[in-house]
Amino acid sequence: MKPSRSEFIAVRGLRYHCRTWGEPGAPLMFMLHGFQDVSASWQFTVDALQKDWFVVAPDWRGYGLTAWSSEQSYWFPDYFADLDCLLDHYTPEFPVRVVAHSMGGNICSMYAGIASDRVSKFVNIEGIGMGGRRQDPAPRRFAKWIAELREGGSQRPYESFDDFADRMRAENPRLTEERARFLAEHWGKQEDDGTVVRRADPKHTLVNPLPIPAEDMLACWRQISAPVLWVEGAKSSLAGRIARDPEGYEARQSAIEDLQVIRVDDAGHNIHHDQPEQLAEIIEAFMAG
Repeated sequence: MKPSRSEFIAVRGLRYHCRTWGEPGAPLMFMLHGFQDVSASWQFTVDALQKDWFVVAPDWRGYGLTAWSSEQSYWFPDYFADLDCLLDHYTPEFPVRVVAHSMGGNICSMYAGIASDRVSKFVNIEGIGMGGRRQDPAPRRFAKWIAELREGGSQRPYESFDDFADRMRAENPRLTEERARFLAEHWGKQEDDGTVVRRADPKHTLVNPLPIPAEDMLACWRQISAPVLWVEGAKSSLAGRIARDPEGYEARQSAIEDLQVIRVDDAGHNIHHDQPEQLAEIIEAFMAG
């Protein structure tokens, strides 16, 4: 495996962890993880990159080794501001190449429209946007949020790191034993009682009382000026959502002016786990094009 380094920087009052690979003088590429994930998940993709890159992969607030928010909820716009601060730290003068997965893709796709001069090229892996599921009516949604605040959220405990890795492989048969163990050791932390839970603030599991409307999301997407590569897994569960709402899917794609779409065979939602070698080749071809 290519060695990584940990850096900690101050971002909007939080101690942010960034994992880096390569040397700072090499071309810069940001990699943004998804929901309930951590920056170390990019290890397999970075290992497969053929060119010399300086890769920066932050743990989002409340994930991995980054500090948890002191607030009772995590608000999506905070990620936009966090990303802006991270780019100010690593590349204040130049736009950046970004690879992002799932939630990270949703964050960057909106940010790339909000601050279109900050992103030069963007590989969006399975980040098809929010609002695909029907939301509860406002009174029920707010009541559910208040009730969940009282409970504080929770992360499922596992008996051990091996148990965590075995559960990953049961849910994703394409994941090798070695990769599952690596992910378990970086995703998980051991509690005082010996059980293992995710390195993620339990408050991430709370219902979002104020979801971003799809039209607001698309309004941001229409302002994206960077070329975008949309990467999908052929075996992803998102394919079912797309099939149920093909018009909505097409509307989302048509909102991005400069868009290419590629589908990766024998890959689920976590393409960076299932086919990292193929993903690395796709990324480098797009970034060099």
